[in-house]
Amino acid sequence: MYDVTIVGAGVIGCSIARELSKYNLNTCVIERSSDVASGTTKANSAIVHGGYDAKPSTMKGKLNAKGNAMFTDLAKELDFPFKRNGSLVLCFDKKNMVDLENLITQGKENGVPDLVILSGDQVREMEPNVTENCVAALYSPTGGIVCPYEMTIALAENANNNGVEFKFETEVKNIEKNSDYYIIKTNKDDIETKMVINAAGLFSGDINNMVSENKININPRRGEYVLFDRVAGDLIKKTIFQLPTKLGKGVLVTPTVDGNLLIGPNAIDLEDKTNLDTTREGIDDIVLKAQQSIQLQFPMNMVITSFSGNRSTSDTDDFIIEEAKDAKNFINAAGIASPGLSSAPSIATMVVDMIKERLIPSDNAKFNPIRKGIRKFREMSNDERREIIKEIPEYGTVICRCETVTEGEIIDSIRRPLGARTLDGVKLRTRAGMGRCQSGFCQTKVLDILAKELNIPRSEVTKSGGKSILLTGKNKQSL
Repeated sequence: MYDVTIVGAGVIGCSIARELSKYNLNTCVIERSSDVASGTTKANSAIVHGGYDAKPSTMKGKLNAKGNAMFTDLAKELDFPFKRNGSLVLCFDKKNMVDLENLITQGKENGVPDLVILSGDQVREMEPNVTENCVAALYSPTGGIVCPYEMTIALAENANNNGVEFKFETEVKNIEKNSDYYIIKTNKDDIETKMVINAAGLFSGDINNMVSENKININPRRGEYVLFDRVAGDLIKKTIFQLPTKLGKGVLVTPTVDGNLLIGPNAIDLEDKTNLDTTREGIDDIVLKAQQSIQLQFPMNMVITSFSGNRSTSDTDDFIIEEAKDAKNFINAAGIASPGLSSAPSIATMVVDMIKERLIPSDNAKFNPIRKGIRKFREMSNDERREIIKEIPEYGTVICRCETVTEGEIIDSIRRPLGARTLDGVKLRTRAGMGRCQSGFCQTKVLDILAKELNIPRSEVTKSGGKSILLTGKNKQSL
C-alpha cells in the first residue's frame, strides 16, 4: 500500500514527487511512457514566464510569479540549466500602450517585481535586432529560460534518491474507490494507494473521469516550433514576446539555454491528443509572425529541426488544482497549460500542502536536496578535460560531434538513477543527436553503447520505448 501515487512523470508530477520526498511517505510515480518528460514537458517554449499576463484571480496568476521565484535555488540544488535572461513584450502601435499598462498592473498584483515600460529606442538599445516598428515594450527582468526535460530528469533523480519509486510503461486502465483507499488498475499490476495525485497532462481529464462525476475536459492545443543552429543563437539575448491574444502569448523569439534560437508556437486546437505533426503551413505562419519582432531575416538555412507539442487546455482556461469533490484524497493537477512549467515548483508545494493536511507525515531526516548532473565535456576547460579523461577514459571518445558529447557522458546517463533506456533517453540527458546533423553521425554509436550497457541485443534498443525499434535484422542475413 502506497501513501501517495502520482499519475504522470512530466514536470508537474516530478516536481510533486521531489517535494513529497522531503517527508516520510511511501510514494510512487506511474508513467505510461518509458521515461520521464515524455509528453508536453519535452516540447514547449522552455520559458520561465515572469507572471504578468495571467489574471490575478486565477490559479495561473497566483502561482506563476511564486514559481518563477523558486527557480534560482532549485536550479542550484539540482544542477540543471536555467538563466534569467529577461523578457520583452513588444507593442507595435501606440494605441495599444494601454495593454502594456494593464500588464504592469496585473503583474504587480501577481507579485512580479521590477516591471517597467521601455520606449522603442530603449528596447533597440537593449536588443539591436528588434524591429523599428516596435514603439514600446514591457520589460520583465525576472523572465528566464530553462531546459524543461533536464529539469524534470533532475527532479525525478533527486526524488528517486530520496525514496520515491517510479514505474514506467505503466498505463492506468481504471481506478476503483474503496472506503479509505484506491486501487489503480494498470496494464501491469494493481496498485493500492491512500491518495492519488492526477498529474497526467493531456490525459488528466481521462484519469479524473474514472473516479469523479465532476468531469474534466482536456483539449489538446498543438504548438509548432522552429529550432535554429547555435550559429543563429546570438540574434537576440532576451525572450521576445508580442502582445498576447486569447489564444496565448503569441509567437515568440528566444534563445535557449543551450545557445540555439527558437521561434514559435502557433496554436491549433485538435481532437487527437497524440497528434504531433508539423506542417508546412504552420511553419510558414510561425516564421511570418516571428519576423514581425525582428528586423533581420531569419537564417532559414540554419534551421536544424521543427517540432510540436500539445498543450493541456481545460474548459476553464485555468489550472485545476483541487481535490475532486466526490472523491476524497483524489487530487487533480490538471489543465496545466502555459505557464505550467513556470508554475511547477509552486504547484508542487500547493499540492503537497494538501497531502500533508490529510496524512500528517513527519519530515524525512535523510532528505538530500542536492543532485549533481552529468559532467559535460563541451563545457570543460582543456585542463578539466585532461583530468576527467585520466579518471574516466571513456570521456576521451567523442560520440556526438555536433554537441561534443563523449562516451563517458552517455554511459553516465545510462547508469544514473532512472537512467536512459532508449535513444531519446540518452538524447534528453546528454544532447547526443540534438545538433546540426540530428543524430545522423552518432545514432548507431549510441545504439551500440545502450546495447552493451543494458546487456541486450542491438535489435532490442528502441528510440523511445514500446515498439519503436530501429533494427529489424541483418543485411543479407540469408546469404
